[in-house]
Amino acid sequence: QVQLVESGGGLVQAGGSLRLSCAASGLTFRNYYMGWFRQAPGKEREVVATINWSGSTPYYADSVTGRFTISRDNAKNTVDLQMNSLKPEDTAIYYCAASRWASVTSAGYNSWGQGTQVTVSS
Repeated sequence: QVQLVESGGGLVQAGGSLRLSCAASGLTFRNYYMGWFRQAPGKEREVVATINWSGSTPYYADSVTGRFTISRDNAKNTVDLQMNSLKPEDTAIYYCAASRWASVTSAGYNSWGQGTQVTVSS
């Protein structure tokens, strides 16, 4: 069974940085499109960033472009999200997800982690 475990969340002041990591197991990692999504209280889950199989074509939501960087290590079966210049509106539960097919929307992902909380104070 596919298992995705996020780590690295926490409390940080506005302008600070966090690095999230997702460890994957139960899948041939290099064959999966990976993504980071987030969900704030009272809001729908939204895409943050996605990355293709080789890591050559990352996609970023407009709200995080220039501040966040997604990367993957197919040898370690991990996908990371480096978050810089954090804003209070970045506060959310961040989820790692995997898709067997190319996708930049949450509907395209069929394996999800439990999430890690990111809280940005003003």
